[in-house]
Amino acid sequence: MTGADSLKPLRAFAGSARFAQALSLAAIGVGLSTHLIRSLIGWPGLLAMIAGLLVLCGVSLVARWRAVEWYGILPLTILVFVGWCAASVLWSTTPALSAVRVAYLIGFAVIGVYIALMRDTIQIVRAFGDVTRVLLSVSLALEVLSGILLDLPIAFLGIRGDITALGPIQGIFGSRNLLGFIAVVALLTFIVEWRTHIVPRAMAIASIALAFVCVVLSGSPTAWIALAAALVALAAIYGLRRVPPATRWRWQIALLVAVIAALVTGWLLRIRIIELLDARAEFDVRLDVWREASRYLALNPLQGWGWVGSWPDSPPYLWIEAATGRQQSSALSAYVDVYFQVGVIGVLLFAGLIGVALVRAWLLATDRRSVVYLWPALMLVAVTVTSFAESFALLEGGWMLVVVCAVKSARDMSWRDAMTAARDAGAGPLPSR
Repeated sequence: MTGADSLKPLRAFAGSARFAQALSLAAIGVGLSTHLIRSLIGWPGLLAMIAGLLVLCGVSLVARWRAVEWYGILPLTILVFVGWCAASVLWSTTPALSAVRVAYLIGFAVIGVYIALMRDTIQIVRAFGDVTRVLLSVSLALEVLSGILLDLPIAFLGIRGDITALGPIQGIFGSRNLLGFIAVVALLTFIVEWRTHIVPRAMAIASIALAFVCVVLSGSPTAWIALAAALVALAAIYGLRRVPPATRWRWQIALLVAVIAALVTGWLLRIRIIELLDARAEFDVRLDVWREASRYLALNPLQGWGWVGSWPDSPPYLWIEAATGRQQSSALSAYVDVYFQVGVIGVLLFAGLIGVALVRAWLLATDRRSVVYLWPALMLVAVTVTSFAESFALLEGGWMLVVVCAVKSARDMSWRDAMTAARDAGAGPLPSR
């Protein structure tokens, strides 16, 4: 037997759909449970797991090389944003740390690209549904164990056992806001699962109830706002699907105007809305962080201080923490974080990435009849809204989710393919001989 023949079983295994399915589930699980993994085995263990996932993704891609459509594999918005973050190493105040954190960002982006390439949208929905079902169940079980059965906090996970007071709880995610965000992602995913009938009806209803309970017990105002925005978007999509295609663009423009008006109204009534959500304390914390960050933005407004992702224990981040009297891992806003780390250019590129992906996903959701196209649009709506008050979209599982949705939307609605089709249509049929 030759060396090539001996590798055939390995190549067949690595190139199988079952291997891609298992690897996607493992990747999503790691991306969404990094706090749990770090708490159990530390940073070395987490980095080893990510490195292992990247190796396995590479092996799988090589094994399925001919089956992958490589044209238009990555949206330019992702390439340009990640490229600018990588370039920021040149002017970063901590170049070695920035280089490591850029590699970390790229690692999760590669995993997100792999998931988007190897799995259909409905398979991705099922994978996110399976993973979040387990993670939320474990979170709720540990909260019950801590708060009811043992009446003791689980300190190494940050679980305080407040479930007896109906929250706030944080589960295995380290903070109530991240639990709330994951619960919103799960709830929307379970709704799509229910409507596509890819899981039994009883499981779908039980999963929706589980996610809703986690949203309630998290006590996260940002989760409620993101969920409300996503549900309004869901209603709007179903309304637009009923409009005749010839006049749909007019309704799209009217909806855009209504959204802008709602945003302006929300800004004018922000104090009242914050009071209704009982979020004044959280808003004041964010305002303090943003105010202090703005003092240092004036020094590097165009290019920022260099990409670091989650805040390190070094200036100027230590200075902001000292001024606010709180230890922070982010600027509590993805847009402010990007602005601070990679400047005006970076925040414009990030906004372009999210905006282009959302427009593509939205047009797909309103034009295609299949329910599965709702998922990327709803995910990106939730991410866009959450990013105003949290930085999850830049970190680990949140960033991986953004990449998955952006790549999937770009491959289903590529501007280059649309332009080619329009050009071919304009050319008309070839003359007969």
